[in-house]
Amino acid sequence: MDPANGVGSHPMRGIDMQYLLAITTDESVPRPAPGEPGFDEMRQAFASYGRALAAAGVLCDGGSLQPSASATTLRLTLGDKPTVTDGPYTESKEQLAGYYRIEVDDLDAALEWAGRIPVPFGVVEIRPILLVPGPDGTPAPVGDAATTG
Repeated sequence: MDPANGVGSHPMRGIDMQYLLAITTDESVPRPAPGEPGFDEMRQAFASYGRALAAAGVLCDGGSLQPSASATTLRLTLGDKPTVTDGPYTESKEQLAGYYRIEVDDLDAALEWAGRIPVPFGVVEIRPILLVPGPDGTPAPVGDAATTG
């Protein structure tokens, strides 16, 4: 975002782009639980990263997810009633573990921030958020209050 005028630098939209940084990890690899060695250091590393995002003015939101075993999946099929099942959508060792939604100038800036996420292993997928004009013409994520009036 341009601090001089408060306007983002994305040329077509007049605002910065938003990106989802989706953190995927292998759930079979043990990680420290609360009270175990290494847990406080891990928590502090993520807290420090979150503070850096906030201080830079790029953090929209973010969070850690419970293990995939706690997931409930709703499957929608055209013309049928939704089907609800316990467990994750995909059966894979690698599962979504957390996310950050950031607002930055471009993909290069998103990649820079993604590379600083303090995960010791795993994958960070960087995906642009779809923005559409709201009632006042200001772009916002689809489904955001700004786009639904």
